[in-house]
Amino acid sequence: MKVSIVTVCFNSAETIRDTIESVLAQNYSHIEYIIVDGGSTDGTLEIIKEYRDSVSVLINEPDQGIYDAMNKGIQAASGDVVATLNSDDFYADELSVQKLVSCMENAGTETVFADLVLVSPNDKEKIIRYYNSSHFSPEKLRYGWMPAHPTFLAKRALFDKWGPYSLNYRISADFEMMVRLLYKAKVSYAYLSEVVIKMRAGGVSTSGLRNSWTLNNEIVRACRENGLKTSLFRVLMKIPAKLLEYIRRPKSYTKVVSL
Repeated sequence: MKVSIVTVCFNSAETIRDTIESVLAQNYSHIEYIIVDGGSTDGTLEIIKEYRDSVSVLINEPDQGIYDAMNKGIQAASGDVVATLNSDDFYADELSVQKLVSCMENAGTETVFADLVLVSPNDKEKIIRYYNSSHFSPEKLRYGWMPAHPTFLAKRALFDKWGPYSLNYRISADFEMMVRLLYKAKVSYAYLSEVVIKMRAGGVSTSGLRNSWTLNNEIVRACRENGLKTSLFRVLMKIPAKLLEYIRRPKSYTKVVSL
């Protein structure tokens, strides 16, 4: 299968080189790499242009935010499946894409997801949190649980059928997409018990109480708009379990242990 990897960025000069090089290091040969830049002014575009021969599509124009940029990348994608890799994330090793594709093909599913680790912004080897997707089921979406979105690989045709990321969500359009696909549309999925992404800590959805409040309220709205009953109290029940992810650690970067 041809895999379209979409990276969206805006003023990401400090991190985007790691992202690009992790894509170019993949041993999977059928990759289309799409970068959507929102009009960076900090040197991001100059770094991207260093790799221009390896970037299949470069879109450089203002957008309405990260989800609008993702939609532009998906619209430009010609692959059988689509992955998104943010400009401060990078693949855990050169086999990450191959592992995801193999898992998806072997399971015969329309989507696949895996695990990731959040690392220190200043030390890529220092794990802060281990995001374990193994316990996911569509029912758990009502509690605010979803698979690690940066690891999510989906058939390109799903976005044509079920629509793009919603621009009505400031932080949680990725969660709403998961509810729409995995709960409402009952799309088939497979789980890969590997860490395939390293994600720098400090994203918008995890920075500050105000953003956390917005995030959880948007999660409730996403569930309700897709026919999944929930409440803010039910969503907040996930907090103690999430805190444990900062305490418990896997034995290695790549193999899941029982949590």
